Amino acid sequence: MENKFVLNSKGEYFECGGVQVMGFSDFYPAGHQSGIGIIMHGKRVATNGDIRFEPTPGQWQPVPKQLKREIVDNSIVTRLSYPDKDAHLKGFNPIIYPDFEFEYDIKLTPKDNGLIVQVDLDKEIPDKYVGKLCFNLELYPAELFGKPWLMDNKQGIFPRQPNGPVFERESNYKNNGHFEGVEEHTSAEILADGNKEYSPIVADNVLGVPYASGKKFTVRPDDALSRFTVESETEIKLYDGRMNHNNGWFVLSSVLPAGKTKNTLQWKISPSIVESWLYDPVVQVSQIGYHSAQKKMAVIETDKRDSREYEAVLVQLTAEGPVEVLKKSCEKWGDFLRYKYFRFDFSDVRAEGMYQVWFGEYKSAIFQISDEVYDRGVWQPVLEYFLPIQMCHMRVQEKYRVWHGHCHADDARMAPVNRGHFDGYRQGASTMIKYKSGDCVPGLNAGGWHDAGDFDLRVESQSGECYILALAYEAFDVNYDATTIDQTKHIVEIHQPDGKNDILQQIEHGALSVVGGYKSMGRLYRGIICNNLRQYVLLGDAAAMTKGVAGDEDDRWVFTEDNPARELSTAAHLAAVYRVLKGFNDKLSEDSLHIAKELFAKTRVDDNKWCKNNQIQAAVELYLSTKDDNYRQILKKNQQYILENAGAVGWMISRVLEIFDEDFITKFKTVLTDVEKSFAERSNENPYGVPYRPYIYGAGWGIQGMSFGYYFLHKAFPEIFGTDLLENGLNFILGCHPGLNTASFASGIGAKSMTTAYGINRADWSYVPGGVVSGTALIQPDLPELLDFPFLWQQAEYVMGGGSSNFMFLVLAVRQILGRK
Repeated sequence: MENKFVLNSKGEYFECGGVQVMGFSDFYPAGHQSGIGIIMHGKRVATNGDIRFEPTPGQWQPVPKQLKREIVDNSIVTRLSYPDKDAHLKGFNPIIYPDFEFEYDIKLTPKDNGLIVQVDLDKEIPDKYVGKLCFNLELYPAELFGKPWLMDNKQGIFPRQPNGPVFERESNYKNNGHFEGVEEHTSAEILADGNKEYSPIVADNVLGVPYASGKKFTVRPDDALSRFTVESETEIKLYDGRMNHNNGWFVLSSVLPAGKTKNTLQWKISPSIVESWLYDPVVQVSQIGYHSAQKKMAVIETDKRDSREYEAVLVQLTAEGPVEVLKKSCEKWGDFLRYKYFRFDFSDVRAEGMYQVWFGEYKSAIFQISDEVYDRGVWQPVLEYFLPIQMCHMRVQEKYRVWHGHCHADDARMAPVNRGHFDGYRQGASTMIKYKSGDCVPGLNAGGWHDAGDFDLRVESQSGECYILALAYEAFDVNYDATTIDQTKHIVEIHQPDGKNDILQQIEHGALSVVGGYKSMGRLYRGIICNNLRQYVLLGDAAAMTKGVAGDEDDRWVFTEDNPARELSTAAHLAAVYRVLKGFNDKLSEDSLHIAKELFAKTRVDDNKWCKNNQIQAAVELYLSTKDDNYRQILKKNQQYILENAGAVGWMISRVLEIFDEDFITKFKTVLTDVEKSFAERSNENPYGVPYRPYIYGAGWGIQGMSFGYYFLHKAFPEIFGTDLLENGLNFILGCHPGLNTASFASGIGAKSMTTAYGINRADWSYVPGGVVSGTALIQPDLPELLDFPFLWQQAEYVMGGGSSNFMFLVLAVRQILGRK
């Protein structure tokens, strides 16, 4: 039979028409992004085709180390090994590896309108792992719920929830490896929490009974665009990975047989090919719309093979129906990632109304043009929903609803010394404070916001959130009251005003945590986090994490560290907090300034740019708060450094130009011209007009963070820094970004937004209004992807310290700028 799958022109993957089969183009297995993967007609349907020690692994189960990937005789051959010694019981998300060291090859070869996956081991499987070691392929679940599968002579429907029965077996956890030359930072017992009842790191002792087993499996026999078949002489089983992990996927798994090394296992994967298929054009616009004075550009994403010619039409939606307003040929921008792009500029249309862009039979989201487009329900949800709901040490209510109960009143006990933590924290040989390991540390059970869905309080996310809010308050005179916040009763009432400015109350809440910790310990905390993995994976009510009794075994741990760069950045943040809380909470304001000055005075400045940049930032903020000549002199002494690093610190210096002479400002403007040139060059690399180089994580947070600093450069030097990057950046976040899913990254904001997100309620496939996800990620090498799936942190996660507050800042910045036009 004629073989139709061929390597693409760059030798990256095999393709036939609208189907691509990847062989280890990606390597991010914890994020369901690795191994053998299948993209069918524009959508990723399967991933993580690789050897694992469990049929339904999760985030903390062993993954191999990729050694080499090469093209050999029209095959993609990847060499991998177990264990990855850099991840064994150390680092962020440490893994417990079993005591079997081996290497193996996975070869992907086209054959007979499909592809052969061949596994070759370098040694035979030991008896204790016979029946355990397996080859898996994970199936993306959200597109499969309610859809059919076939296995030999059996059939079924993919269920929305995992269904029993379950069975028990001996876990690989009993065979933990200890490898020569490997320093173990975390004990297996700590990670497994004594293996009581359920531990997320022990994923193979209780499994769901497979839905079916056989030699030939077909997914989606009802849909030619999604159908593929897997055949094997070795038995294939269909598991539901959600039985062990809420974020699991459906899994096809074959046990590797004993006594074989060469051709240990062979699968044939046969995707359905729809030869006439072309990727439908996707019309990308802001899901909110545009200010009448704003540049307005729709981006149209098309198949590179699509030779059709289209005109774009802007229609206004009136009471009598759609009315054509503008029709013209689109500008052909060119190729980016795997698509061909056009742009449709309708900036000259300024009349207020509801609109839509039509591109042949393909239509954009409905949006508005209005001078008031950013005035309601765009930046406000960050203040009236997201920040209140993330508040720690409070009970958060919204009319009939309780978002979470009064939580973590028992914070916190001092972390054990010489102990690593599964979320990347590490306490050194000393606690660095007067409290010993296990002691209850006072002053930590007030203020702060839960970070993302894991409920920890990192000092940089707490002080950093305060900082962004403080500068937004100063720059845009934010005055909004929709929430009651009672620090005495630990009660938050959403949409119940209390006569106080919400943004100042939120800054106060973050400062209470940072200042309270410093006053109690005499230094900053590194972070406050749950002490075991079962707590860490909690989904739902934060109040359920601990019993609220200080000093018992479930209290969160507080970590300290010696980190000059972080101490200097926190000094900068607290100096800004001082200015905005003055007159609102004078005691907390003065405490913030005192700590900022003390940190600045006593913190050494290490010889690295991170530390030096933060020293510059702290000196700027302290000067703005005190006008003390000492800080001015420090900045003037660093003029050469500032000029050489204007891309990083230029926006900070642009806020204190009055302290420098004309000679420096002339030189500064010269180097800033080069900074702007760099921004422009990177913005021209894609059709969206923003510095955007896709990677595994979505780029939304980075674009927002860059825009935060860019705003101050624009304010100081509008003749150098225009407004396009700010406006384009906001449009990118709000829906004008690559890929099939054009949702706004800001949940609940826009005609279509990310309403399945990685937040506290992700198990309910829900969202927190005003939360902003990182957004469209890259399935390497060239597929932009934003799935409606709440468990992919690299696409759908919320964070503190900029994720949402930078979005709010950007909206307010664009609103202010357009108001000046």
